[in-house]
Amino acid sequence: MKPLAFRMRPRTIDEVVGQEHLTGEGKIIRRMTEAKKLSSMILYGPPGTGKTSIASAIAGTTQYAFRMLNAVTSNKKDMEIVAAEAKMSGTVILLLDEVHRLDKAKQDYLLPFLENGMIILIGATTSNPYHAINPAIRSRCQIFEVKLLEPESVKKLLQQALEDDERGLGALQTSVDKEALDHFASASGGDVRSSLNALELAVTSTKPDKQNVIHVTLEAAEECLQRKSFAHDKDGDAHYDVLSAFQKSIRGSDVNAALHYLARLIEAGDLVSIARRLIVIAYEDIGLASPQAGERTLSAVEAAERLGFPEARIPLANAVVELCLSPKSNSAYKAIDAALSDIRAGRAGEVPAHLKDAHYKSAAKLGRGVDYQYPHDFDSGWVAQQYLPDTLKQKRYFEPKATGKFEQALASVYEKIEKSQKKPTR
Repeated sequence: MKPLAFRMRPRTIDEVVGQEHLTGEGKIIRRMTEAKKLSSMILYGPPGTGKTSIASAIAGTTQYAFRMLNAVTSNKKDMEIVAAEAKMSGTVILLLDEVHRLDKAKQDYLLPFLENGMIILIGATTSNPYHAINPAIRSRCQIFEVKLLEPESVKKLLQQALEDDERGLGALQTSVDKEALDHFASASGGDVRSSLNALELAVTSTKPDKQNVIHVTLEAAEECLQRKSFAHDKDGDAHYDVLSAFQKSIRGSDVNAALHYLARLIEAGDLVSIARRLIVIAYEDIGLASPQAGERTLSAVEAAERLGFPEARIPLANAVVELCLSPKSNSAYKAIDAALSDIRAGRAGEVPAHLKDAHYKSAAKLGRGVDYQYPHDFDSGWVAQQYLPDTLKQKRYFEPKATGKFEQALASVYEKIEKSQKKPTR
């Protein structure tokens, strides 16, 4: 028998649960389906969120032939069979899983059929299509994001499966504790496939009581679902979304959010990304406001790398809390980016003659190093002279922030130097 998640796939657009932004009343996929004016599309989102379900529901509502292939495992011959069917019947809906891995030969074969509308392609992928999918395919498709389902939507589907006599578990006398149902709905992290298949495992592996009732407890639910609190693919977009949220939470000084995203990365076992991102944050977002944070973050990262998980979580948590609550400054980072922008725009200018290398014979004849004033010859260790090229001599890249005592002290010295430089000695 096929898995419960397969059997419970919606047969029409009305049976789709969740994804109201696409299939709700008046929304784009429902309008296209009801009007039978379909265009090829790409559905992208985490696993188990209903990409295949939406495709089968579209086919069921429109009564078009529906075929499923995989861009990796299916070959060109498989596509030729679908194309031949399309020529016979007029229109075939082709669900192509892992569409981001479609090679050029298969793509070139499909394109003419997409152009003339004989094949309505519904590509399914967990990757961001704007990054991963060939522009030739992407330009011929509408792109729709499929989102993780909320626990209430998952629970609704679980209830339907328990009550459905034909496709679900309704033929069995089943009693599922509220706590168990809640666990199936929430602990899968919006992955409906995982929830349904775990429910089926719990029901079919539990012995009936004396009244022939299968009683599913929270303990059974936990055993069958195991631990899957969120969808995380180290090579996918979800991974970079979590890393982005992690850095932005630290930048925004939200300790609790930062620890949440750290926990997600720890659960994914991705020490390398955590370590790299923390060191970047220490210098990009904390910077001169608390220079010691960089050194302590590096120490915490090195300790975590030596310890490995699970103990690595301890120095990492220390670093995250400190970075969250440290004063923030991106002044050094912004300053070097501004300088790089000038260089890349061709505004480099010539090095002033008095700063040029003078460690060779006849350098003075060429004007190299002449009139250079050695700062250490002065009591203050500083002397006013021009260092920037003439074309940039008034340029100011570094804009200090008053977010930490260290940077305030630097700003004070900076301002004094700038005032003195207004009247250079040469």
